[in-house]
Amino acid sequence: MFLFTLFVWIIFNGRLTVEIMVFGLIISAVMYWFICKFLDYSWKIDLFAIFNIGLFVKYFGVLIAEIVKANFSVVGMVMSSRYDIEPVIVSFTTDFKTESAMIMLANSITLTPGTITVSAENNRFTVHCLDKSLAVGLNDSVFVDMLHRFEDKWEARYGGFEGIRLADKQITKN
Repeated sequence: MFLFTLFVWIIFNGRLTVEIMVFGLIISAVMYWFICKFLDYSWKIDLFAIFNIGLFVKYFGVLIAEIVKANFSVVGMVMSSRYDIEPVIVSFTTDFKTESAMIMLANSITLTPGTITVSAENNRFTVHCLDKSLAVGLNDSVFVDMLHRFEDKWEARYGGFEGIRLADKQITKN
């Protein structure tokens, strides 16, 4: 996050001088401190992202592939005069440990054409699907498997979820 804010600072300034770099380092450091202190962010998240960049790239690659496949499916449904579209609302539960995994799944579902996440609370998802065929396999999709892998790697690396917002509560150190 620190490097990201520094990069944004440099881009917004449009040039790179010693003064811009020094002010950027100071402002980025203050912003990073603020984010960690008041917005429940942890430096562990940055390290996790760096060490697992391959998993993140794979996740977003799968997301893009699913978006493309769903686009073709939805276009086929809409353009076909023989196909009767049957909208449906489905609910399913997951066993995610973190709120971040829930948010990533909800956003991935919403980004995929033909589906919208209506609600995501306490590991229970409610999704509106353009057609009942789009609802098949939502609860055991490739996204759910990959997000479980994220959580497993986090737990293996850091020994738990202390200080991370969980799906049902915040765990803090006593």
